[in-house]
Amino acid sequence: MRLSEEGLKNRQEWLDKGYQLPRFDREAIKAKTKETPEWIHFGAGNIFRAFQANLLQGLLNAGVCDTGLIVAEGFDYEIIEKMYLPHDSYSVLATLKVDGTVEKTVVGSIVESLTLDPENAADFSRLKDIFTADSLKMASFTITEKGYSLVNGRGETLTAVQEDFAKGPEQATSYIGKVAALLYARYQAGAKPIAMVSMDNCSHNGDKLYAAIHTFAQEWVKNGVADAGFADYINDKSKVGFPWSMIDKITPRPDANVEKILADDGLEELEPVITSKKTYVAPFVNAEECQYLVIEDAFPNGKLPLEKGGVIYTTRENVDRVERMKVCTCLNPLHTSLAVFGCLLGYERIYEEMRDPVLKKMVETIGYKEGLPVVVKQDLLDPQKFIDEVINIRLPNPFMPDTPQRIATDTSQKLAIRYGGTIAAYAKSDSLDVKSLKLIPLVLAGWIRYLMGIDDSGKAFELSPDPQLTTVCPYVQDIRLGEPDSAEEKIKPILQRTDIFGVNLNEIGLADAVIGYFGELIAGKGAVRATLEKYVG
Repeated sequence: MRLSEEGLKNRQEWLDKGYQLPRFDREAIKAKTKETPEWIHFGAGNIFRAFQANLLQGLLNAGVCDTGLIVAEGFDYEIIEKMYLPHDSYSVLATLKVDGTVEKTVVGSIVESLTLDPENAADFSRLKDIFTADSLKMASFTITEKGYSLVNGRGETLTAVQEDFAKGPEQATSYIGKVAALLYARYQAGAKPIAMVSMDNCSHNGDKLYAAIHTFAQEWVKNGVADAGFADYINDKSKVGFPWSMIDKITPRPDANVEKILADDGLEELEPVITSKKTYVAPFVNAEECQYLVIEDAFPNGKLPLEKGGVIYTTRENVDRVERMKVCTCLNPLHTSLAVFGCLLGYERIYEEMRDPVLKKMVETIGYKEGLPVVVKQDLLDPQKFIDEVINIRLPNPFMPDTPQRIATDTSQKLAIRYGGTIAAYAKSDSLDVKSLKLIPLVLAGWIRYLMGIDDSGKAFELSPDPQLTTVCPYVQDIRLGEPDSAEEKIKPILQRTDIFGVNLNEIGLADAVIGYFGELIAGKGAVRATLEKYVG
């Protein structure tokens, strides 16, 4: 069994092994998409294949949609070259259900795979054709939050971005620069309308995408390398929409146990590829069953009927409320707390942490007791039920091979959103006392302890990738286990960094709590466990 057009011709063999197959005429969909593209997605990673591609497959199967997905990868071209093209853009989705069953789906909704590479003349020319098509309704993105940043960890404009500002759209090489260049081509073709939809897991994601592209438009106009009207086009909401969205689906790295299940079925060429940019990709993705996608209804060229696949179109205010519920309270803060203490306590799976009574009680307290009081009400998703699902179904799912090490990636970029908003809400409230927060400050202290790269048994471990490591690790580089008295003055400066915590912890009245917790966490071997047991109960 080979995952390709040729290998899928023997449909019965796949069906006999329990695979759900595309039920649409892929060649007809491919031809229609070539002629009238409607949806292009940037970011060819696992979340895209597990969520957006499978979502559209369901709509194609039902006859609701008649054009497929085009994917463009602008960071790691090897994903396309070594994984998509050899498999004719097919992938296998293994949905890991809490009852232990695995639902296997061959996803074929992606009908064109391209590199966002100006040096690949054929691909880039095709991308311009797509972006100048009247039919194009949406360009969506899952490029991670840092993908929208035009600066480095020190706030300095990235070299490639600075060069793009000067050279203009015809010679852009940075990720957002290349996207802006395609949008400029759409402007030149008649200022055609489009929605630019960030589907990344970050707060107010549409604003982040807008800010990055708007900066390019301003700089290009200022430098005389683009028409003055381009900036006006970007700012015209009737022409270019930058809707906010909230996305939620846990999609871990491809797991060896899932690979074995598929291999036992007879599926060939399953070996993962680690690209030169350290991206880990395989012909399959594994993901949980639960998923949510809420999008602001801001589509100047019309929108696809994704609501028939479970997507919720709503107002910006409702997206904000749902996103804050999830990112600031009901899921992401719980995930990050498990990531930080999971690394320190030597755990390798999130579900294993949920079997630890102290860690389970920690996330229950952070969610129900500390977070829920500041959730803004909305009519789309019930926050109490959402937390119930997270704590009782999603995180404890033993068939979800997610790791605290993966979730700990880019934590410095997440703390301000996942905890800073709750802290600020307490500080502003007339009925809540910010100093009543006990476990959120403990997590912040735990993250600073994590930066030491030494687990609770005293062994060194590798920190997960994070663009701020070079600036935050020096705060703890001279701190040693068993020397808590020397730590206070050394970590005080980091507690004032609003770019990391979202608030100045000293000014808001939580610095002493964090310092106190940190001192206990570094008291010696076993201090992390002892501190958790002391304060979580």
